Amino acid sequence: MRLKSAIWVSAYLRRCQVEGLDAVLRRRGSEEAGAIFVKVSRLDGTADLYGPAPQSAFGEDDPGDRMFAASMPQPALPDADIEAKLTKEIRFDPDLWIVEVEDRAGRHFLDQLAR
Repeated sequence: MRLKSAIWVSAYLRRCQVEGLDAVLRRRGSEEAGAIFVKVSRLDGTADLYGPAPQSAFGEDDPGDRMFAASMPQPALPDADIEAKLTKEIRFDPDLWIVEVEDRAGRHFLDQLAR
């Protein structure tokens, strides 16, 4: 069973805080199952964007886990490009969540989440 989006985001914000990163909730989506996007601002005018991984990334044993993948073709794109992508995503799914993390090194901890 998958955690509700609100609970997952709360835990993720706490994880970032524990690791010493500034992270804020920019947009609250559907409490139950809204898609979650994580923007990682590198504080130099560039950012990375991570969103839900495609279904093909899931195995038979983990259909309920949240997995993330880069949402842009290359890392550290200009903020304007990331914001344009987020605007498109909001038009497609108005129930999505946006979390913004600030870290010069681009750390996000999405690949270290407990499963």
